[in-house]
Amino acid sequence: MARSITAVRVQKLLGSSWERSPVYAALADGLRLLISDGRIPAGTRLPSERELTTALGVSRTTVTRAYDQLRERGYLRSRQGSGSVASVPQVVGGRTDSVLSPGPEAGNADTLDLTCAAPVSPPGVAAAFEAAVDELPAFLGGTGYFPSGLPALKERIASRYTERGLSTSPEQILVTNGALSATAVVARGLISVGDRVMVETPGYPNTLASLLRTGARLVTTTVDPEAGWDTDAVRATIRRAAPTTAFVVPDFHNPTGSLMPEEQREEIGEALAASDVVTVVDETLVDMALDEVTMPAPMAAHVTDCITIGSASKAFWGGLRVGWIRAPHPRAGDLISARLALDLGAPLVEQLALTHLMGMRTEVLRHHQEQLRASRQALTDALTRLLPDWRYVLPRGGMALWCELPEPLSTALASSAERQGVLLAPGPSFTSDGSHERFVRLPYSRSAEELEVAVDRLALAWEDAQRHPRTKRGGVPLVA
Repeated sequence: MARSITAVRVQKLLGSSWERSPVYAALADGLRLLISDGRIPAGTRLPSERELTTALGVSRTTVTRAYDQLRERGYLRSRQGSGSVASVPQVVGGRTDSVLSPGPEAGNADTLDLTCAAPVSPPGVAAAFEAAVDELPAFLGGTGYFPSGLPALKERIASRYTERGLSTSPEQILVTNGALSATAVVARGLISVGDRVMVETPGYPNTLASLLRTGARLVTTTVDPEAGWDTDAVRATIRRAAPTTAFVVPDFHNPTGSLMPEEQREEIGEALAASDVVTVVDETLVDMALDEVTMPAPMAAHVTDCITIGSASKAFWGGLRVGWIRAPHPRAGDLISARLALDLGAPLVEQLALTHLMGMRTEVLRHHQEQLRASRQALTDALTRLLPDWRYVLPRGGMALWCELPEPLSTALASSAERQGVLLAPGPSFTSDGSHERFVRLPYSRSAEELEVAVDRLALAWEDAQRHPRTKRGGVPLVA
């Protein structure tokens, strides 16, 4: 039976958002935002026109015209015997670019893409973009260029760092087109061909690729899912390789989910500072704690010359392509110069929208945390039931499990999974040397229902991979 929502509940969700003229258009807009945000999920049967008329105290004609407008725009569909059902307009070409996941199954609507660890849109995103568009005319008299970022957004970002105990001024913030763009800016500003750069293994594939394109020579330190960072090994790598720069992901490390303890931040920070290694910290997942955990102080609190990278894509929505760099004052000018060689700024509407969303940060994160906890539980329950030999350390935050397979068949598994309708990023994607064939990353950013289906398919794929261990994938995914 299809879910339904009462007229009284709709009235509460709408609040006063529809109380303007013309009333039918305002009511349609209010309902559209509730459907877009998922507060009225797609597939939900809305109240009848008569019921909503009574609850809102408006004319039947008003509700009829509002429902008609929603149907015209694809947010409502009518079924014989089912009433009016909330819907989300279809997007031509699908909701995900197949470039992220090449292969014959990438365009299949039934395919479950587990190469991306990014959230779907939380409530408030549609409203934030509409508010941004409303504000846009005030900027049309200028060029629209803000190479270092929209001042109001920079103030919001700087304030968030200060709240976390890291005093920051807006002048230290450089807004970019996402965290990967921030990485490219930092790499251009700091790294020359042949420089040694210390990175973690496993690590985020797109960061590794971006650094390799600079001509850097990567030296690695291991992040173990159970033991985390080896401080002595980090010191030894610094002494042996003498890197000029180090990239560190201490907060719910991607892909292992590890959280670096305070004492290790201090020890590793001291070792890097003592050898004049410029430290770059990726904090894109810092806000994604799921369990009760006391977050350590930012790594930059232990390394005065530290550069920090942040992003809206994990804390808010994957489609919000806005990131930022926090740099010490002496480096800010060099990074701005490096940025101008790449582009002239992040899109203005996105910056305005993020400024609004940062004012709703607590509510947005609460929504994400509830969804991610439920999905993490569904994923682990399904693995326990169907793939009990797969091992993992349950992360206290982040968006993915780093699973150890009983046999080193990660690439074969990804190939078999694709034929079952599941796209995976195998373990070697997260290294610079092709190792980690015994591991696979499983994001829990999708719904609980989808993850249960995915594990059913993975169980079949695992059986196939063990029978055909030399199977290779046709394409290598970009990993988000």
